[in-house]
Amino acid sequence: MSFGLKTTTGIIAAVLVTAALAQASKVFAPLAAALFTIAIVWPIQKQLQSWMPKLAALAITIIATVAICLGFASLAAWGFGRVGQSLVADLARYQALYAATVDWLDGHGVSVAGLWAEHFNVSWLLRATQYVTGRVNTTLSFWVIALVYVMLGLLEVENIRRNIERLDNRTAARVLLDGSAATAAKFRHYLLVRTQMSAVTGLLVGSFAWITGLPFAFEWGVIAFVLNYIPFIGPFVATLFPTLLAMTQFESWPAVLGVFICLNIIQFAVGSYIEPRVAGSLLSISPVVVLFAIFFWTFLWGLFGTFIGVPITLAILTFCAQHPSSRWIADLLGGPDPEKPGKL
Repeated sequence: MSFGLKTTTGIIAAVLVTAALAQASKVFAPLAAALFTIAIVWPIQKQLQSWMPKLAALAITIIATVAICLGFASLAAWGFGRVGQSLVADLARYQALYAATVDWLDGHGVSVAGLWAEHFNVSWLLRATQYVTGRVNTTLSFWVIALVYVMLGLLEVENIRRNIERLDNRTAARVLLDGSAATAAKFRHYLLVRTQMSAVTGLLVGSFAWITGLPFAFEWGVIAFVLNYIPFIGPFVATLFPTLLAMTQFESWPAVLGVFICLNIIQFAVGSYIEPRVAGSLLSISPVVVLFAIFFWTFLWGLFGTFIGVPITLAILTFCAQHPSSRWIADLLGGPDPEKPGKL
């Protein structure tokens, strides 16, 4: 088969797979979440079942996993709840700020009141409420399905490994076994690095808010810590909301702009400078590929795609590196080693 025909076949296959992932997101997205979770918690399950029954080990692993996930969700809810109470208490200030902004825009020929009346009416509010309610129900269903996948998958890991070892195609067996082991190791390293960088980000954001006198410094640190697990969108939200609060706390717009700029500098320094050096070459991916993966998987699977996009890309590149015919893809899309200076 010629190179051109192989390339055309590969492109067609990629388009078909992408369409299938988008159309059947309710099936594939929970499966991806389950596989990622299994890769993270399997060492715990394996260690526990070495000295207790498998089902008892599974119960402990699942309970611990759910407790950690609920803990993170509770932290985010607590932080936003505390800040939300302050925003409601300062509603009069925001109303005055909004009125002043509307007057300024009207004076420059921009009619905000007309736009508001045209687009943000009762019908829009009802549709928005229905959308949010539907998203909550979908999210709950998503995680219930993912949890079922995790429970079944943890019970089948060893059986699947033995089935792969018995494959007649030894090359395929080697690629699957080595790729799965390497991918799981990278997932765990990725989550460890992400946790470390989230802690650093939360500490820096909280310290900055405390130094500048911004209320709820501890809460902002907690929110920045939790949201940093969601690439790109999470850090943006973690800088946007403190800036909104700063609008009512500081008298000058330069001070508000300074808060926004400094928070973004913190996020950029941690995400673009510190994290690549902590992660090292093991998680080295081209920044362009990272950004594309975030937008691509967000487009396919929404907010969950934002979170899982980078791990999926890591898995694809890791499996590509296991076979000579596809190793060039990993070499091409992998980023430079942060410890080694590039050549000019």
